[in-house]
Amino acid sequence: MPFQIIVGAQWGDEGKGRIVDWYAAGADVVARFNGGDNAGHTVTVGEQTFKLHLIPSGAVHPKTIAMLGNGMVINPATLLGEMGVLRAAGLEISSERLKISYAAHLITPAHKALDQAQERARGKASLGTTGRGIGPAYTDKAARRGLRMQDMLDPAGFGEKMEAHIEEANRRLKGLYGADELIPRLLVQEYREYAELLAPYIADTSSLLDQALDSGQTVMAEGAQGTLLDLDQGTYPFVTSSTTTAAGAFTGLGLGIRPVEQIIGVTKCFQTRVGSGPFPTEVFETTAERLRGTGANPWDEFGTTTGRPRRVGWLDCVLLRFAVRVNGLTELALTKLDILSGLNTLRIGIGYRSGDQEYSQLPLGPADLSPFQPVYAELPGWQADLRGLRRWAELPEAAQTFIRSVEKMAGIPVKMVSVGPEREQIIRVEPA
Repeated sequence: MPFQIIVGAQWGDEGKGRIVDWYAAGADVVARFNGGDNAGHTVTVGEQTFKLHLIPSGAVHPKTIAMLGNGMVINPATLLGEMGVLRAAGLEISSERLKISYAAHLITPAHKALDQAQERARGKASLGTTGRGIGPAYTDKAARRGLRMQDMLDPAGFGEKMEAHIEEANRRLKGLYGADELIPRLLVQEYREYAELLAPYIADTSSLLDQALDSGQTVMAEGAQGTLLDLDQGTYPFVTSSTTTAAGAFTGLGLGIRPVEQIIGVTKCFQTRVGSGPFPTEVFETTAERLRGTGANPWDEFGTTTGRPRRVGWLDCVLLRFAVRVNGLTELALTKLDILSGLNTLRIGIGYRSGDQEYSQLPLGPADLSPFQPVYAELPGWQADLRGLRRWAELPEAAQTFIRSVEKMAGIPVKMVSVGPEREQIIRVEPA
């Protein structure tokens, strides 16, 4: 029963897509368990770059079955668009190869309109959401008024539910925010067409995953966003609306608690975040530009979903240790080691200082990081270009030292590092 879970150990954008892609080569099933199209995973295969927001990034392997779990909220237009992109690339996206949980919730234009109206109303206190309707969709789910994929299997009843949903949203849009109302008739017709196209893919994915595991198949659970955006464990209120930690794989896929072979945490060799909220190790100006890139390359630090420049900073091992603990991580995958080449001195945040007190662990979780100043360790940098390297022994001594330092700070082994965006630009780390 080989069950693997891959999660982000930071604020998302850690490069999970290419790590999932690497592990998916040995998986029979890859299943996404949370979030919506506010998350983007990028996979580069040769000259092709796939930017996927809903379909698990492991789907770029032709023989892997892809599943969208009940913990997700799904925009049908985005999903159908991604299915078309993968088909255009020559990949089979049939109802045998792609399965969508009947219990996953739908995102509608009403959710997007409410999301954007709420952000405008917050003014300077805005959360920096993507405006994709994620929060309102999860709100409707919790309020027990959401629309589920299962509703699409009843065309007549779905139309009625969709119309009632739009009318209720209009009351909130107009009454609370003074925003423009939506036209129910047009949206009902649009979503009926989506229902007809997606109905063949809707299934009991919980049962299918259980059968796959019982038969000895390898199942990999793919998380979206990152640990620090978890609704319960993250930097609240600057978080997403779902469970992004490893435990969410069970509820988000409808699986009972069972042994897990690996829980892999993906982290960059530095730190990034999109949107508002405290960021103790954030850097600015020249150093920020050096880590972020210019945006000329698809792997530069600009959001896959929004295109916004990401905030950047040094690797924060206080937050990394927190991610190890709340996920039960068994190993780490480091990404973007190549970006650090050319820097004379590297910094790693090893603790926090507040007044006269120093902390190696967060005293009350990561919700309020504003009182803290980072305590840094400095390490020597290296000048060599790492992008052509494929073996541990080829890495400069300073790069090896950096990786060993991360292992020591995190308390778990680093099993692999990426030295570029391509599928083959992965180095396995030799045991210490």
